[in-house]
Amino acid sequence: MEAVIGVLVLVVALFAIVTLVKSVRIVPQQRMDVVERLGKYKRTLSPGLNLLVPFVDAVRSKVDMREQVVSFPPQPVITSDNL
Repeated sequence: MEAVIGVLVLVVALFAIVTLVKSVRIVPQQRMDVVERLGKYKRTLSPGLNLLVPFVDAVRSKVDMREQVVSFPPQPVITSDNL
C-alpha cells in the first residue's frame, strides 16, 4: 500500500513540475511569440517573462524583430529635369 501511495505522489509531483514548466515562457529581447489558444490566435507575447495556460495555449511562431539590411541593385530613374 505504501508503494502505491509513493508512486501516486511521484506522478502528481511530476505532473505539477511539467505544468509549471509549460506555463512560464521567457521571450528574448529581439523576439515576439505568437500564442494560439486551441488553434485560434490569442495574443502576442512581448519580450520578458510571460505566463501561459498550460496544455491550452501554445506558441506557434517566433517572430524576429531585428532590422534586416537588404541591398537592392541600382535602378535607372528619369528625373523631371532629364539628368
